[in-house]
Amino acid sequence: MEREVGTDAGGVLPEGLGRAIRETAGEIAALLDGAADMNRPVPGLEWTVGETAAHLALANGLMAELASGREHRYGDGTPQSLAAANARSLAEFPERGAKPLAAMIVEQAGVFLDAVGGGAAEGTLLTPLGPMDRTVLGSYLLTHMLGHGYDLARALRRPHMIDPARVALCLPFLKTAMPRVADAGAASGLTARYTLRVRGGETFGVAFADGAVQVLPGPPERSDCTLLTEPVTFLLIALGRRGPWQAMARGGVLAWGRKPWLAPRFPTLFTAP
Repeated sequence: MEREVGTDAGGVLPEGLGRAIRETAGEIAALLDGAADMNRPVPGLEWTVGETAAHLALANGLMAELASGREHRYGDGTPQSLAAANARSLAEFPERGAKPLAAMIVEQAGVFLDAVGGGAAEGTLLTPLGPMDRTVLGSYLLTHMLGHGYDLARALRRPHMIDPARVALCLPFLKTAMPRVADAGAASGLTARYTLRVRGGETFGVAFADGAVQVLPGPPERSDCTLLTEPVTFLLIALGRRGPWQAMARGGVLAWGRKPWLAPRFPTLFTAP
């Protein structure tokens, strides 16, 4: 049964974020309620539908623990260590049933929102991708559910739940995570300044200087390349679910500036968490 929680966790979270977390969890549960084969492979992942759902249930539980103020070590913050931690947690958690996992996903999203709304943990929280406040952690939870909700929808041949409003709520996490998931090898020797414009939403900058990455609150001075991205496409690229050339061919990304050829390189400078 879905928990009753405040729209935005007692006014602690930005407007719409609490509702988006609750509704996304419910929509993932609805996907699973119609899943006849939990052993079906998920396109683009090494997991089955059951394993992906189990990972979501575990991750929502982890986020709820963090929001409650309980420290939980999970890898060392690198994408490689997170993948190893995911594999270990799935091996130790045998549940693969659709209904139990759907209930866990919804329940733990509710526990997270109750904890945030109740002020269980304030200030900086230590997460699998470094320190975050509760707003960024809520954005992280939503982003993670949307990414794997998209995976499940593809596997089950159902519509996904990503929309522009939810993408906007993912941006606090994505901007925080960018320097932490940058591929130092891929960015080595690169000096470039990008302007990222999400159509209908935010505009911000990302600057590279020989492997170091800085996210800027607005467009950088003398931007080398401006990327205008349709919101859903932006999130799918950020999460490694869509490639730059594919997105540009579909018209989801437009690029211009002094060095427009830098556009397809941008997603390759990060390892999706």
